[in-house]
Amino acid sequence: MKIGAFSVSLTVKDIQKSKEFYEKLGFEALGGNIEQNWLILKNENCVIGLFQGMFEKNILTFNPGWNQNAENVEEFTDIRDLQKQLKEQGISIINEANESGSGPASFTLEDPDGNAILFDQHR
Repeated sequence: MKIGAFSVSLTVKDIQKSKEFYEKLGFEALGGNIEQNWLILKNENCVIGLFQGMFEKNILTFNPGWNQNAENVEEFTDIRDLQKQLKEQGISIINEANESGSGPASFTLEDPDGNAILFDQHR
């Protein structure tokens, strides 16, 4: 099971202050749009997303089909296959992807401690 690039999506109160803080830790912008209140930052292989006003709590994020530089990878497990495999293992899916579709899709689940996990495929 290849679950893709990993990042932590942080819900922030002030995206500009958060951006400045993480830049002091050596993070640099990889993508996003600060005017839309979201940024993706990277320091070596560590990727974080800053999101103001979009989520209630922090989220662990996996992007099937991407590497840590948000570049497409040739071989990956499609999000619908991931979802099916997890459901077969008894994991409850909160927001399911349409299993008959193709291309971009997402689904969410929670770990036993209530931490949100987002699987978000962009292609």
